[in-house]
Amino acid sequence: MRPTAALTPLAALLLAATTLTACGGGSGSDPDTVKVSFKQSTDNSVKVMDTYLADIKKQFEKAHPGKKVELVPIKAPDAEYYTKLQQMLRSPKTAPDLVYEDTFLINSDITSGYLKPLDSYLAKWPDWNRFIDTAKAAAKGEDGRTYGVPDGTDTRGLWFDKDVFAKAGLPADWQPKTWDDILTAARAVKKKVPGVIPLNVYTGKPVGEAATMQTFEMLLYGTNDGSTDPLYDKSSKKWIAGGQGFEDALAFVETVYREKLGPDVSDALDPNVGTRVRGEWLPQGKLGIALDGSWLPQDWLPGSGHEWPEWSRELGLAAMPTQHGQAPGKVSMSGGWTWSIPAKAGNPDLAFEFIKTMQTKVNAQKWYIANSGIAVREDVAEDPAYVDAQPGIKFFTDLVSSTHYRPAYPAYPKVSTAIQEAMESVTTGDASAEEATRAYTDALKDATGDQVAER
Repeated sequence: MRPTAALTPLAALLLAATTLTACGGGSGSDPDTVKVSFKQSTDNSVKVMDTYLADIKKQFEKAHPGKKVELVPIKAPDAEYYTKLQQMLRSPKTAPDLVYEDTFLINSDITSGYLKPLDSYLAKWPDWNRFIDTAKAAAKGEDGRTYGVPDGTDTRGLWFDKDVFAKAGLPADWQPKTWDDILTAARAVKKKVPGVIPLNVYTGKPVGEAATMQTFEMLLYGTNDGSTDPLYDKSSKKWIAGGQGFEDALAFVETVYREKLGPDVSDALDPNVGTRVRGEWLPQGKLGIALDGSWLPQDWLPGSGHEWPEWSRELGLAAMPTQHGQAPGKVSMSGGWTWSIPAKAGNPDLAFEFIKTMQTKVNAQKWYIANSGIAVREDVAEDPAYVDAQPGIKFFTDLVSSTHYRPAYPAYPKVSTAIQEAMESVTTGDASAEEATRAYTDALKDATGDQVAER
């Protein structure tokens, strides 16, 4: 998952200035040009999105004579991307016609009035009926209207190095049943395979939402039987105070770093640690187990700059188990990104035409495969060409049946930051899991205006 983090006021001002300069005259300056803003990878060798959009641009301009597409990449770490994007959306002078929105932030942007509802467009677009309901829901506001078209989803699980496992005396078909099974395997790697990081779990504010979703929520949502949301109570519309499950999830993170089963703390709290996991530690056999996402192979495809055709033979995949192996036995979290039209876009009609070009069955399928994404169109998910396109696609697609979605309401970004602060404090040893849980509950009350339920 692409992470998020808060920026200092000075940094935000500097980013705003940069953005205003980069965007020139805004989307409305030319009625025949659609400006498309997207997140460009900070890894110069990863051009998946750039390549895909360049192809869609050619298709669109050919099908719409006289119309042009201007691609507006934002090359920045994830937290900075969100800040830059929000700065752009505030003014018609800087707002592009189309933006790439993370579903975790979309309700916050909806509440801020930055996005345009798309229902009138969607009602006339037959392909919208092909999208799965859970993906549609991720782009809905609390007002019931839809503000984005999803371009895929994702799931999460455990990646492990088979060679490292062999040296540690662990099986090549490893499938842990409990959290303790994961820790036991990590301890075996630490003891028997020196020089290898036993286990990576993202943590702390520098990696932002990756810590919250890829680690903490993968743990928290595995502390019960899945019948209730451990983070948000929909019936009372309140966020849930830190309880035993919350403390247990923090205790897992605390154990990883206290026992030195993870990376050095300085590396774990590096904003670019995800790039190192994908581009260095896993391909070079320096990491035993990674709790991570379905999209990793996009960095290893031909032309990526980190080509690793052997990955499917050298890495194993396992579902993340629930805490004690209780039903349903495994857990995953899903998110994803959507294409949204800013409320202050100058050419919204043209922008939706561009969405329709991106989201034909053929083009959507190309994107899912190139991005190692999970299909949100039923007709693609059922296509054998998609299922067989890449090792791991079936494994991660099957996890959709065990997945959970974040309660991405307007307060969620603040709640996420409070979780990251709790994680960071146990990672550095500044607080115990119990102390960090109490601190989280206090921060939660501030973040949500005291809309907190005890459990």
